[in-house]
Amino acid sequence: MRHPEQKTLLAGEESAATPAIESAGGKSDGPAVILRGLHKSFDSQIVLDGIDLTVEDGETLAVLGRSGTGKSVLLKLIIGLQKPDSGSICIHGQEITLLHLDAMNEIRKKMGFLFQQAALYDSLTVEQNVAFPLKRHTKMTKSERGDRVKELLASVGMEGDLKKMPSDLSGGMQKRVGLARALALDPGILLLDEPTAGLDPITSGEIDELILKLQAEHDMASIVVTHDLHSAKTIADRLALLHEGKVQIEGSFKELEKSDNEFVAEFLKRDS
Repeated sequence: MRHPEQKTLLAGEESAATPAIESAGGKSDGPAVILRGLHKSFDSQIVLDGIDLTVEDGETLAVLGRSGTGKSVLLKLIIGLQKPDSGSICIHGQEITLLHLDAMNEIRKKMGFLFQQAALYDSLTVEQNVAFPLKRHTKMTKSERGDRVKELLASVGMEGDLKKMPSDLSGGMQKRVGLARALALDPGILLLDEPTAGLDPITSGEIDELILKLQAEHDMASIVVTHDLHSAKTIADRLALLHEGKVQIEGSFKELEKSDNEFVAEFLKRDS
């Protein structure tokens, strides 16, 4: 879902979006993800210093920034692998920062996560990797799981590789399998950590096309952390640029290009 009319926001400007509260795990009429005043430090190092972001259902947000600016930390906070020092994280209207483990696990079932290195289980086949969340979190029969796994692998162009081990796959193929596994529980939100990292330009382009295809088919809210500006331009409705722990600017790529902010101009120039 494209949002060309959305206003570009520089750091410090307020968004009018407010969370719609609903019971844990369910969708609401409000945005898919709302972050407000998010802070995270490690010892004396401030990583995130008051992050405000909103992602609507069906929208893809690319999060950009220099190395060490907290992009991957942001994803870990959203999925609950780490806790913020302060601030609010609402997933489909549900505040998650104070949830106990069992309740957080229910929320996680609504989110798919593609790790930077795909994070496939080395000892499991492609088929078993994709079936893992289905076996753990659903009551599907073995036959039903098998059909679902074949469907998922076909959607990422890996239907002929069910019995292969992760070590038999190229980096791009591992990312495809990782995407299939991330989609296994039909999530409403997809989080992708550097989906094109370490891939050659042709394979990166194929992954971008795959992400666009899956987004169109599933109409998910997606947050993509990436260093790849070309990829971000291709797959994202909006881009958010982090700098010194804050959202320096957010908007479409064309809006970022028009910005007279010195850091924004320098980042786009160095990463073009």
